[in-house]
Amino acid sequence: MLSYNFKYELTLLLRSRWIQLLSLILVLLFGFSTYNGLKKVETRQDSIIKAKDEVKESDAMMLKLLDSVERGMEVSASSWTIPSSPMAVGNYHPRVAAMEQQPMSFIATGQADLFTHYVKPTVSGDDASLNFTEMTSPVQLLFGSFDLAFVIIYLLPLLIVAFSYNVLSSEKESGSLRLLASQPIGLQHWVLQKLVLRFFWLSLLVLVSLTLVFLVLGLDPFGEPTTFFGLVGLILVYMLFWFALSFLVNIWVGSSAKNAVALLGLWVLFVLLVPSILNQLGNSLYPMPSRNLMINEMRTMKAEVTEKQNEILDNFLRDHPEYALNDTTQSRGFYHRYMASQNLVKEKMAPILDSYEGQLQNQQNWIGKFKWLSPAILVQESLNRMAGTSKENYENYRKQVVAFAGEWRQHFMPFLYNNKDFSQLDYPNIPEFNYEPKAQNSWVSIPPLLLIALGLFGLGFLGSTMRRTHSIIMDS
Repeated sequence: MLSYNFKYELTLLLRSRWIQLLSLILVLLFGFSTYNGLKKVETRQDSIIKAKDEVKESDAMMLKLLDSVERGMEVSASSWTIPSSPMAVGNYHPRVAAMEQQPMSFIATGQADLFTHYVKPTVSGDDASLNFTEMTSPVQLLFGSFDLAFVIIYLLPLLIVAFSYNVLSSEKESGSLRLLASQPIGLQHWVLQKLVLRFFWLSLLVLVSLTLVFLVLGLDPFGEPTTFFGLVGLILVYMLFWFALSFLVNIWVGSSAKNAVALLGLWVLFVLLVPSILNQLGNSLYPMPSRNLMINEMRTMKAEVTEKQNEILDNFLRDHPEYALNDTTQSRGFYHRYMASQNLVKEKMAPILDSYEGQLQNQQNWIGKFKWLSPAILVQESLNRMAGTSKENYENYRKQVVAFAGEWRQHFMPFLYNNKDFSQLDYPNIPEFNYEPKAQNSWVSIPPLLLIALGLFGLGFLGSTMRRTHSIIMDS
């Protein structure tokens, strides 16, 4: 019976042009989404390269000015920008702290349309003022990016719905179900065989289309074999989940129209409603503190410490005697007092910033507890991890930038408080930012998705009404 079903399904799909149509649709969707993702990655990488080139040009001018100053020559530059001053170097010649794009970043935009991919920390800036967000079109945020993740999560299930919603009902409505009553096979097993065969053909088309698109666009799918096969495995398991839902609906519902409405309703539930509800509940249970209040409190705090800068500087030098080796009262300038006060502001702002991070972590933990309710969330997180654009990746990047900002500031502090000029010999020792991607397991969502799909198939067998074939014939 299985061999007969195999031949029958293949003949049926070829005659109805389903295979030809799906092949064309998959190639177009995968091709355009991959191309679009590559262009976004290229744009972001080009902006990083441009920023680094600007730093190289700025450094070249700085070294020329330093050479002229050290030779005792006059320079046509404002006194506060002359690089012999360590604060001028730290403020006007910052390094680019960039989040380099990963080999598979084109798969999913993830958080990339919300957070910036490079910043330039300065010595006079504080960690709270580092801007990790970027201006993004609200229309784009509403509809998302047309990347490979969008095609897999949102559009591929719709193709599966159209491909499988009437597997049983079409036979019943055409009258051919009467002939199946004479066959030695249960109705559920027959529907399962047809869906498994359709899953096989669609999986084959997805694999061939994805590989073809990668090769045409100059990507080596086997250059990152672990990631590529992880991507394919994730897609197949996600497809299996939707075929399992289709199996339940075909067995339990009835007519083709009702099947289509039921499957589309489940698509809306799992892809749109559940993620939105979890997000809204997370925001309600763990609301973020007011950013405006934080900014106002920061300004008030800075105004208070400005009035006590001399006292703060004395206390700072008392706590850091290594910075007071060559210090004299007459040499204390604006930056001496300002940097000492910034340290105090940073210490007082720490609890407020911690409350922000704590609430954000609570929201993420909340969604993490219930993300298994929606396979779309599981797949989106896995694709973001593969692309290196997940919230964990950007949080890792933010922490690295904050740490580098502290390192950058601390590098120039001894120059400032020991009244030492910056020279050409000090240039090679300037700190550089090196982004270290966070290693994440992108396969972690595959086992739970597989278990959910198999559970749905089992539910279809155990929870159905177990209609007999003759009763179905009478209904038809």
